[in-house]
Amino acid sequence: MQTMKPIRVFLTVVAQGSFAGAARRLRMTPASITRIIAQLEADLGQQLLLRTTRQVSLTGAGAMVAARYRPVIEEFDRVTEEVTRTTRPDRGRLAINAPMSFGMRLMPGLVASFRLAYPNIALDVHLTDALVDILDASCDLAIRISDPPGDKSTIWRRICHVPRQVVAAPGLFDRIARPAHPGDLQPDQCLSYGHKGSAEIWTFTRGGMRRTVRAGTDVVSNNGEFLYALALSGNGMVNLPDFLVRDGLDRGTVDIVLPDWQIPPLNLMLYYPPYEKLPPLVETFTEFFEAYIRDLDSFDFGTGG
Repeated sequence: MQTMKPIRVFLTVVAQGSFAGAARRLRMTPASITRIIAQLEADLGQQLLLRTTRQVSLTGAGAMVAARYRPVIEEFDRVTEEVTRTTRPDRGRLAINAPMSFGMRLMPGLVASFRLAYPNIALDVHLTDALVDILDASCDLAIRISDPPGDKSTIWRRICHVPRQVVAAPGLFDRIARPAHPGDLQPDQCLSYGHKGSAEIWTFTRGGMRRTVRAGTDVVSNNGEFLYALALSGNGMVNLPDFLVRDGLDRGTVDIVLPDWQIPPLNLMLYYPPYEKLPPLVETFTEFFEAYIRDLDSFDFGTGG
């Protein structure tokens, strides 16, 4: 680290355009800056800076040194920060990827509580409903509501079950007959959560019976909030997590369709890059996340495992 100090001082002088500016930025004396630059030039056998009473400019050798060393120092700092931030359990920066609807509904409260508990942990929170490749997403962990991944190399942790409901606005049934059985559902009235026009498959269970229904493809979206807004306005039925529709059910703006039938829950899961062991910072967030979710009513923690 110490051997990099002269290069850091040199690059700061270049960035500030003066020895005095570099001294202020680095909280050093101008004399110390001058001495370090002089020693660096002596070590390299090249004059790096042209000094006048008004400004400092680069020589040809100085320009080459600045161009070659700047990316090296930046990469060194990036790697050092990346390693350091995951080796302490209560200090650093954590990059998190989460689904859009979950992020908008639940992450603000979770993040606010986490920051109160761990004020020295900074968070980068990226929200997307797109499928995430944990290796390419540049994140320390991803939150997902899904079935367990099929990729055996993926590291994942199931936090709990996520109950789901098929709901619709009461006004929808002023225009169409209210279904009494899954077989009564018409695809064009069932809005699909999916990608690229693929129809969603809804599974209903009751006792030992199991029925599947293919939802329609007239409207397909990978965003639950959008689909819920359509359902609220009477434009169809949706199959969504309880945390999205609970307020509407409590206020009567949506009803459960086929209340005698159950929808198998999804899983709230944390996905990780292929760590040999969870880094302390990731473990800190994981434990907090699990405890936070345990206190919410919209999740079935007891049977989630």
